[in-house]
Amino acid sequence: MSTRCYDTDLNDAAWAWIAPYLPAAQSGGRPRTTDLRAVINAIFYLLRTGCQWRLLPREFPRPGTVYHYFRAWKDAGVLAELQRTLHEQARLSRGRLLCPSVVILDSQSVKTTERGGTRGFDGHKRVKGRKRHLLVDTLWWWPVGSKPPMCRTDAWGRCCLPAYNPASRASGR
Repeated sequence: MSTRCYDTDLNDAAWAWIAPYLPAAQSGGRPRTTDLRAVINAIFYLLRTGCQWRLLPREFPRPGTVYHYFRAWKDAGVLAELQRTLHEQARLSRGRLLCPSVVILDSQSVKTTERGGTRGFDGHKRVKGRKRHLLVDTLWWWPVGSKPPMCRTDAWGRCCLPAYNPASRASGR
């Protein structure tokens, strides 16, 4: 395997920060032969370039392997924990508290087809489709997001978003 570097590859400091959050290999069975740093680099490459899984360059592990780790980490909450920790570190580095005291709720009406799944009608904008709600803090990081049908109001969007409980963030959970 070649050692070609991409702009999306982690440097040593970033890898040292991420590595402790990745689960250890399970006991029993075959020993792990996949380089997890290469898997993370492949995931970042996919996110940055938007390429298809099967079009990953040969410098990365096989697409099926990368996808396996991506799904396993996503299902286990590893990626969400990384995002939460990165969000907290970014806030601390800017002299802010771990938990934002102000968040911004915005919505967007998006046209969809009949085959697009759940959809509604936004009477104000006269659009058939979905209404997306997004909650961000003042640093423009999004802790949670939701895509309810457009028949819901913006007031409903405030209630339907998963609870963003500042008390649980401040306790260091």
